[in-house]
Amino acid sequence: MQLRFRTSVTKMVSASLLMASFSVLAADRITGKTFATRSEVMAPSAMAATSHPLATQVAIDILRQGGNAIDAAIAANAALGLMEPTGNGIGGDLFAIVWDAKTSSLYGLNASGRSPRSLTLEWFTENGFTKIPPYGPLPVSVPGTVDGWFELHERFGKLPMTRILQPAIDYARNGHPVHETIAYYWDLSVNRLSAYPGFREQMTIDGRAPAAGEMWKNPNLANTLERIANEGRDVFYKGDIAREIGKYMQANGGFLSYEDFASHRSSWVDPVSVNYRGYDIWELPPNGQGIAALQILAIMEQFDVAAMGFGSADYIHLFLEAKKLAFEDRARFYSDPAFMDVSVAKLVSEEYAAERKALIDMNRAAAEYPHGDPEVLREGDTIYLTTADSEGNMVSLIQSNYRGMGSGMTPPGLGFVLQDRGELFDLQAGKPNSYAPGKLPFHTIIPAFITRDGKPLISFGLMGGGMQPQGHAQIVVNIVDFGMGLQEAGDAPRIHHFGSGQPTGETMKDGGIVNLETGFEYEVIRDLMSRGHTIQYALGPYGGYQAIMKHPEFGVYIGASESRKDGHAAGY
Repeated sequence: MQLRFRTSVTKMVSASLLMASFSVLAADRITGKTFATRSEVMAPSAMAATSHPLATQVAIDILRQGGNAIDAAIAANAALGLMEPTGNGIGGDLFAIVWDAKTSSLYGLNASGRSPRSLTLEWFTENGFTKIPPYGPLPVSVPGTVDGWFELHERFGKLPMTRILQPAIDYARNGHPVHETIAYYWDLSVNRLSAYPGFREQMTIDGRAPAAGEMWKNPNLANTLERIANEGRDVFYKGDIAREIGKYMQANGGFLSYEDFASHRSSWVDPVSVNYRGYDIWELPPNGQGIAALQILAIMEQFDVAAMGFGSADYIHLFLEAKKLAFEDRARFYSDPAFMDVSVAKLVSEEYAAERKALIDMNRAAAEYPHGDPEVLREGDTIYLTTADSEGNMVSLIQSNYRGMGSGMTPPGLGFVLQDRGELFDLQAGKPNSYAPGKLPFHTIIPAFITRDGKPLISFGLMGGGMQPQGHAQIVVNIVDFGMGLQEAGDAPRIHHFGSGQPTGETMKDGGIVNLETGFEYEVIRDLMSRGHTIQYALGPYGGYQAIMKHPEFGVYIGASESRKDGHAAGY
């Protein structure tokens, strides 16, 4: 099926072509799908899309000052660490895919950190742990974001880091108004994290979260970012900041040390792709979960999805079963690539997808699925942003602390919370994702990219834990199979499934739970229930989406932004 590129529709399109019922909207749009919240943003030279309006403006300002898409992405990420600490910050990790216009190539960066070298699996066992706790000192791994910034900048950047980080420094020192969705999640985090040393003092206003519209300042973070801008990445990994964090962790029952910081480096990796009906969909290899989206798409490509229709019971059922199959492999095989015992290439191959497809019964939801055969395969809350510039460079970047604001561990005087990615290790011995010292944990955050005929098409991502590969696959299907525009593909009601087997050791025996956003017809829900799916309403697990398209015919940029978040797309 040919993808229909368009930015507007000149005649009314019957909503019944997509689904029989939608939620009631506050405004009746005269073009496009009825569930679309806004038009796509179009600009001739540059574009940025983030989950915060001020971060988007920061990116645009950097681009107007002569910076490129890489500079703009770093600047926006720094601003988001201040403005949306409920999803990211320099205490977390970063992954990015860069389209470099000079070489006409994609580059992948894995800027995730390792577990403490002094903490062992035996220590957990001897102290009675069967799971790594979600908060406190034990799940903290080395934060990779700052090193990721400098790796991106050294390879592709133009402006000096002092210019790039200055907007975030200014907002941290002078303040900015907290936005609505962020205020909501911040309030949820305060009760969970205030018990951990440094959090209440640095991340609250007299013990409470800032209200929507209230000015928030973080002078400690301003000072930290200023030092990073002036002194470089080594001040964070080999200088005073690393020493302060190591001292703080050791004093509060943690294991992360100065030596862990000093030995940290990011890794450049080759993105992995599958071809979905003529479009190459790119993800990064593990320790992230991106190839789960590719596995879902590889299975779905073997069906006539377009004929099923968006919102149909057959489409939703197929998607859910493909997701469950992919996630069983995710639970069994995905880990630090040095510990994986299967080939990524075979996991995303057409042959393997055909083998897995054969397990799907289109009339019945499976209560459980086996993971693939390792003998056959063996070989040897979050933020997302995207930027594009006048040279043709595009960046797909995702960054997170995990569990919203992270571990709660907030080193004194630095203004940020350390991540808790280490929670995602398995404490059962002998598995690819079993805990080990100095090891990369399984990661949920994943950037994505689409090319066609070797040319850049769409830089996109969809944040939100286990929703991310599900969301990536749905965005691709919405655009390719159902002919949606870039904004419509993100605004369309989403499917979320949870309860699959996990890399931390949990198994699925009951088929899991399905959440469907408002907008799916009740007859479809009833049909899905008759096939054995358990349907539940849920508040907010559907992720946050941003995307930029390089129009293949006109060459302009098209931007889309998540209506479920606070941000927007903008360009010039």
